[in-house]
Amino acid sequence: MDDFDRKLLGIVQKDALVPQNELGEAVHLSTTAVNRRLKKMSQEKIIDKIAAVVNPESLGYNLTIIVEVEAQSEQINLLDAMKKSFLKCPQVQQCYYVTGECDFVLIMLVRNMDEYTNLTRALFFENNNVKKFKTLVAMNRVKVTLDVPVD
Repeated sequence: MDDFDRKLLGIVQKDALVPQNELGEAVHLSTTAVNRRLKKMSQEKIIDKIAAVVNPESLGYNLTIIVEVEAQSEQINLLDAMKKSFLKCPQVQQCYYVTGECDFVLIMLVRNMDEYTNLTRALFFENNNVKKFKTLVAMNRVKVTLDVPVD
C-alpha cells in the first residue's frame, strides 16, 4: 500500500458512493488507476465489503446494549457453540472474544427492553455454558464507526 491507496481508503471509508473519476481527481490518479487499485484492495481483503451505514433509530432500534459474557467452561467446542449463537443473532452487531474478567463482549441493538429480555433468555439463560453476564445500557451513542485510521 502506498500513499495513493491510503488516500483512496480514507475517502471511500467516508463515502463509498464517490464516483471513481472524482476519487481520481482527489488523489491525482486516472479513473482507470483508481478502479484498478480499489479492485486490488478488495481482492486482497484490505476492503472487506462496501455497505450502507443505517441509522438504527430510523428502524426502531433505540437501545444499544453492551454485554459482558463469562463462560462456564473454556473448552473449545463450547466456546465455538457460543460464538455461533452470537453470530446468528441479528441484534448482535459486534462480538469480541476477549481476555480479562469476561470471555465475550457483545454490542447489541434492540428496539426495547422487552426484546432484550427475550434475547437474554435465548442467548444466555438457555445456554448451559454461560456462567454469568453483565448488561450495560448505552445512554448515548457518542461515537460509532468502523473507519480504520489510514495514516
